[in-house]
Amino acid sequence: MNFDLTDEQRALVDLAGRIADERFAPRALEWDQSYSFIPDEDRAFLAEQGFLGMTLPADVGGGEADLLDALLVIEQLAKRNQVASFQVFEATTGAARVIDLHGTPEQRKRFLPDIVGGTRTMAVSISEPDAGSAATDLTTRARRDGDHYVLNGVKRWCSGGGHAELYLVYVRLTDTPGAKGIGAIVVEAGTEGFTYGPQERMMGFHGIPSADLFFDDVRVPAENLVIDAGGFGKLFSTFSIERLGNATHSLAIGQACLDRASAFVQERRQFGHELVEFQAVQLALADMIVDVEAARLLLWRAAARAGRGAPDPYEASVAKTFANDMAKRVSESAVQLLGGYGYHPDYHVERHHRDAQGWAIAGGTRTMQRLRIASSYLGRRFDLRR
Repeated sequence: MNFDLTDEQRALVDLAGRIADERFAPRALEWDQSYSFIPDEDRAFLAEQGFLGMTLPADVGGGEADLLDALLVIEQLAKRNQVASFQVFEATTGAARVIDLHGTPEQRKRFLPDIVGGTRTMAVSISEPDAGSAATDLTTRARRDGDHYVLNGVKRWCSGGGHAELYLVYVRLTDTPGAKGIGAIVVEAGTEGFTYGPQERMMGFHGIPSADLFFDDVRVPAENLVIDAGGFGKLFSTFSIERLGNATHSLAIGQACLDRASAFVQERRQFGHELVEFQAVQLALADMIVDVEAARLLLWRAAARAGRGAPDPYEASVAKTFANDMAKRVSESAVQLLGGYGYHPDYHVERHHRDAQGWAIAGGTRTMQRLRIASSYLGRRFDLRR
């Protein structure tokens, strides 16, 4: 197996890193402290670079790049400013890929060009007040009424909620319990009866919108149905793409914290020595290095084998679980190595440590990923409801 990047991929990494340094890194702290969403002109700028359509097909303006290429760009942006990287994450690994892989030709032509062009963003909405890890407990209902579906229910923890222009909403389409009655439909912002709760202010993810979604007899054209009842398996297989985007943010956190800690311990002096001269510091750095390198290899393995499609769910869960754990460990180590400076926002590692907690919850918790990993490895299914 060859783990070397191509010349084109190395050039892509350099380009994304240079853009991130020049345009987004200087505003990371400001956007974090003010909970600022990305300005429209910056989203348009990302589109102009071709980043938002990287993995989408050419007939809608996309670049038809492999998943790994998009993850390389996401990592470079996320190391500097995850408010910016979130836009690429949503467009290349999020709900837009469900439209790409499972939507009708009409849906692809109607929704994807605007996402590629940066004029609209599509968020995914799965969780509900009583359906988080147990996603198949969801109760938001879509009832067929002539040439429309009528939606009623409440969604929670929607990243992009209240800010995105399009929403891929997981809904119950039949009375069949569990996964068999669930599908997904696109709801456009501004549809009558579709409203939002207030913007959440959380421990991390500052600048990434999040709000409850409320559906009160919301009428949606039937042609917006992407996945019919019984297609829950398709939805969650495609969701493995999002999990690699999630894992890439964790990788970026780990690498950013390692970079900052490495620089700090070679500049800071105590007891007449650089901190790095103390063996305890060297050992801590070595553990951080091993963690980051291992996460990268697991992530790249899953992405490289996926090509432009969805990764193997087992490999995606392994990569996400390890990367999520790694980001929490490495960011905490960075805080400790920087001491009081690590606790100060100007040194950025405390922000990374807060964000690491969020990526470990989003996209399926580490506990749920571990259950899926064990089930897949053993070739057995375990019903938690029995």
